[in-house]
Amino acid sequence: MNFPDNLKYTPDHEWIRVEGDIATVGVTDFAQSELGDIVYVEIETVGETLVKEDVFGTLEAVKTVSDLFMPMSGEMLEFNEALDSNPEKVNADPYGEGWMVKIKITDVSELEVLLSVEDYKAQIGV
Repeated sequence: MNFPDNLKYTPDHEWIRVEGDIATVGVTDFAQSELGDIVYVEIETVGETLVKEDVFGTLEAVKTVSDLFMPMSGEMLEFNEALDSNPEKVNADPYGEGWMVKIKITDVSELEVLLSVEDYKAQIGV
């Protein structure tokens, strides 16, 4: 399983990569493996400003549907539209082509409470 150390993680299994005041968000390799084959990604919050831990969309797998939670407060700028026709990218490349959304961060101090790669691995018992 892959856990890039240049990312921050949430207890709800999202990852975030911050570049200035823009962040890319997705689900972790662990989350996609637990969910199984992703068949649909629904994100209809582009253009909205959400706060940390708000639900920003859902992932539908063969056997379950899982909410996606905002790792930091921000404005939803972009949805990875490639996931509309190829949701399996989340399974194949969760940290690359399977990214979910880009946000404009509104409270950078929230980054400090996110999990490091070591903390996240400890949480999931790896």
